[in-house]
Amino acid sequence: MPTPKRGPRLGGSPAHQRLMLSNLAADLFRHGRITTTEAKAKALRPFAERLITKAKRGDLHARRTVLSRLRDRDVVARLFDEVAPRFAGRDGGYLRILRLDPRKGDSARMALVELVAEGDRPRRAARPAAASSSQAAAERRRAAASAPAEEDGSEVAEVAADDTVGAPEAGAPEAAADATADAADADTAEDEDDASA
Repeated sequence: MPTPKRGPRLGGSPAHQRLMLSNLAADLFRHGRITTTEAKAKALRPFAERLITKAKRGDLHARRTVLSRLRDRDVVARLFDEVAPRFAGRDGGYLRILRLDPRKGDSARMALVELVAEGDRPRRAARPAAASSSQAAAERRRAAASAPAEEDGSEVAEVAADDTVGAPEAGAPEAAADATADAADADTAEDEDDASA
């Protein structure tokens, strides 16, 4: 067990801190998740993760060591029989701490501590090692921008085909020239109206 930290403890004496962490860990293993203050959650994480690592060993000495910390035989049995086998292929990172809204009465920072699910992977493994967060965000934007263009590419071709129905044929260049000249005359007339006003 880690040496109790110096300075103010989570409730008074080092013995009280050890018992408080023991009770928090027992409730965590019993229910799978607990809500507590952020300071207690940060102190609980290494304590509980060491207990899970010992439970993964599964031998009698590990069971007695965990039992000396938790003191509840039902919770220890659940830890060894249900919780530890879930994390057999995982080296550490068994808990997740999520910040919650402050507590109403005293505005203490609250946190939700939960055992991670079987399929969850650590965040570091999900990100590419070389790409920074801004580069990854830029790649996601480019991918999102190109995805609709690929899907809508056929619709754009259909719209272009519909627009060519009323367009002059390739054999009539004078009709296209007349349409361009009419558009230029309209722009010139608008410019003259703006200048006189």
